[in-house]
Amino acid sequence: MKAFYGDLKLGILGGGQLGRMLIQQAINYNITVKVLDPDREAPCRKLCDEFVVGSLNDFETVYNFGKKVNLLTIEIEKVNVDALEQLEKEGVLVYPQARIIRLVQDKGLQKQFFKENDIPTAPFQVISSQHQLNDCHIKFPFIQKLRRDGYDGKGVYKVIDKSYIKNAFTEPSIIEEWVDFEKEIGVIIARNEQGEVKTFPMVEMEFNPDVNLVEFLISPSTLPFGIQQEAAKIATKIAVDLKIIGLLAVEMFLDKNGKILVNELAPRPHNSGHQTIEGNIVSQFEQHLRAIFNQPLGETACLSNAIMVNILGSVGFEGPAIYEGIEKLLELPGVYIHLYGKALTKPFRKMGHVTIVDSDREKAIEKARIVQKALKVIS
Repeated sequence: MKAFYGDLKLGILGGGQLGRMLIQQAINYNITVKVLDPDREAPCRKLCDEFVVGSLNDFETVYNFGKKVNLLTIEIEKVNVDALEQLEKEGVLVYPQARIIRLVQDKGLQKQFFKENDIPTAPFQVISSQHQLNDCHIKFPFIQKLRRDGYDGKGVYKVIDKSYIKNAFTEPSIIEEWVDFEKEIGVIIARNEQGEVKTFPMVEMEFNPDVNLVEFLISPSTLPFGIQQEAAKIATKIAVDLKIIGLLAVEMFLDKNGKILVNELAPRPHNSGHQTIEGNIVSQFEQHLRAIFNQPLGETACLSNAIMVNILGSVGFEGPAIYEGIEKLLELPGVYIHLYGKALTKPFRKMGHVTIVDSDREKAIEKARIVQKALKVIS
């Protein structure tokens, strides 16, 4: 293979903010990057060496794009996997592998994988139609999730009792037992072709209750060391069982009894790892590049306490984005602003994030609260 820092061309399927931050790291290694995205105004458009406008779900478009690169990766799972499998047969490196993307695209297959490999997860049932909700074996209340195309809280519905069934999804879904959780936690892990694995320290997440998006993230966790060890052990088992090459985000619940249950997987850089850019020795984006290029994985230890706050589009505003409060934030030490280059805002759209780094955990949290109140995206 050509040197990873030389003439090798990396293709990224998806031109959103994850791809943008991956490119920002790839530039440091002089990696040539080509991006495919359906939106000609996508955040990656000005940073990559070549930007192609086209559908991520069309076989021919993805196949023809992949034939012109040496290595193909993703920043979104909703891509044409048939094309990726054909590219793999023809010698194009696809990381994460097509079979893993196919598994993660379908929450039913994800859950079956957990069950078959003894990964702790909430009890579940796979259903094909709405009427099956009337005689399912999962007790109320439970969560219904579309098997495909759900993301950022979309495609999730809480069924409290029988009266809620009439408004439930009609498409193929999974239903799973409602978890009375104490905390939502996450571990990001990387694995390269040689089988080397490295986990990032476990993080704690707070979600926006209105849209089920990560709004506030704290790293490192101060939960008991035994819980952190168990979370890392579970993430490692999943990565090894999958034989994934690349980065894997493992989202988990810690229930009221101290038991860890795996919720979902994302085989790519993830919102729960943005704080690693300033808060850890190696960022999730550099680690993903190291893994897919089969380089030694970097040290993941935290440099300091790091809080990540998502910048979401304000309710009631839709149109060209205007950011209010940035000047106030720049007055605060240890505050790092990342804007994603999205021209248009709408309610709850991810427009950027802010990382707050401080050796004092409580001061970091205090500044994060200031950030949440001060920074608004309007139009």
